[in-house]
Amino acid sequence: MVKKITAVILLLALLLALAACGSGTRDTPVPDTSAAAETPAQTAPADTPSPSPDAATPGNADTPADQGEDPNDKGTPGTLRYPEDEESTPGNIVTPASEDTRAFVDSVGRSVQIPKVINKIAVTGPVAQIVLFALAPDRMVGLATEWDDSAKEFFVPEYYALPVLGQLYGGKSELNLEELLNADPDVVIDVGEPKDGIVEDMNKLSDQTGIPFLHIDGYTATMGETYRILGELLDLPQRAQELTDYCDGIYAYAKNLGESLGDKKISALYLLGDSGLNVIAQGSFHAEMLNLLVDNAAVLDNPSGKGTGNETDMEQLLLWDPEVILFAPDSVYEKVGDDPLWQDLTAIKTGRYYRVPFGPYNWMGFPPSVQRYLGILWLAKLLYPDEAQYDLYTEVAHYFRLFYSCDLTQAQYEQLISQER
Repeated sequence: MVKKITAVILLLALLLALAACGSGTRDTPVPDTSAAAETPAQTAPADTPSPSPDAATPGNADTPADQGEDPNDKGTPGTLRYPEDEESTPGNIVTPASEDTRAFVDSVGRSVQIPKVINKIAVTGPVAQIVLFALAPDRMVGLATEWDDSAKEFFVPEYYALPVLGQLYGGKSELNLEELLNADPDVVIDVGEPKDGIVEDMNKLSDQTGIPFLHIDGYTATMGETYRILGELLDLPQRAQELTDYCDGIYAYAKNLGESLGDKKISALYLLGDSGLNVIAQGSFHAEMLNLLVDNAAVLDNPSGKGTGNETDMEQLLLWDPEVILFAPDSVYEKVGDDPLWQDLTAIKTGRYYRVPFGPYNWMGFPPSVQRYLGILWLAKLLYPDEAQYDLYTEVAHYFRLFYSCDLTQAQYEQLISQER
C-alpha cells in the first residue's frame, strides 16, 4: 500500500512539472490500394508537368524500407533491434535483454525498449490521435482529446466513445497519468513536430510510468515515412503502406502543381481568430500545406509555431492585400462581407474569400495532422480548377474510406463543402 501511495505522489509531481514546462465522373483517380491504381501524383493534369523522377510517388518511393536497412545502423529512426544489440546511452532507458522486448530508435534519437508485440497504444495529443486512428483504431485504449461532435456521424461508436486520457502538450485536458496507468497501454506515441525538451519529457515519463513513450516526426512532406515507421513499430506493414502511398502521392501532386505554377501562384492569407486578425505566416509548421499551393503573403520575422498563428492588425492586412483570403471555420467569414472595416481589401471587394471546410476537423490543419491532405485537394480545386482535373467528391470520399473507414455519401459531402463560400 505504501508503494502505491508513493507511486501516485511521484506521478502527480511529474504531471505538475510538465504542466509548468508546456507552454461521379472521375478525371484523376485517387490513391487506391489496388496494384493498378493511379494517384494524382501519377496522373497529373494535362497542363501540369509530371513529377520528376525524384518525386515521392507511390511505386517508386525511395524509402529506407524499399532499399533495405543497414543492420549496423543503430541510429535510424524507426529501426527495430533486439536488446542484445543495444548500447546503453546516458539519459536513455535501456532494460535488460528479454525475449519479449526489442529496441526502437524514435525520431529524436532515443533508443527505447518496447514489447515485441504491441496490442494497446495511447497517444499524447490530437495529431497522434488522428494519425494512429487511421492505422490502428482497434489498438487505441484512449484519446488525448475528445473527438469533435461532427466525428460521431463518421466514426464507429466504439471508437468515438474511447476514454479521454488527456494530452501532454497544451490542450484543455492535461495528460492524466493515473488514468493512463489504468488504461495499461504497451506504448505511448507522440506524433508531429518535436517540442522543446521532448527528449527529457519522454525519458521522465517512461521512467516514472514504466511505459515506453516514443516520438515520431509527422510533417505534411514526410507523413508517408511516418506511417512506414508506425507500420513497422506496430507490425502493420500492409495497412501502413496503403497510407504511405496515399500521403506520398498527394504531397507529390501538390508539390508538382505548385512548382508548375511558379510565379502564377495566387497570393493568399489564411486568417483565424474571433476577429480574423490572426494569420498563419510563412515558415511556421502550420503553414506547410498552404505554402505548397499559394504565395503566402504573410511574411513575418518571427512566425509563430502555435496553431493560433501570429496576431496582426487591419493595417498590416491592407499592406499585404492578397488576391484570396481563407478564413478558419470558427472565424469571421460570415461577417466580413458587410463589415466596413474589411471593405478595402481586394479579396473582400472581389468576393474571393472562403471559409475552410470542417468535418470532422479543419481541413487546413488544426490540429496539423493528416486531414491537411483534404485541404490540399480542396484548395487546389478551388484556386486552380483548370489544373486540378479531378472530381472533388470522389477524392474526398476516398480519403474518408481510407482514413476514417467511412463511406461518405454525396449528401454528407455537400454538407461539408457548403461551409465554403
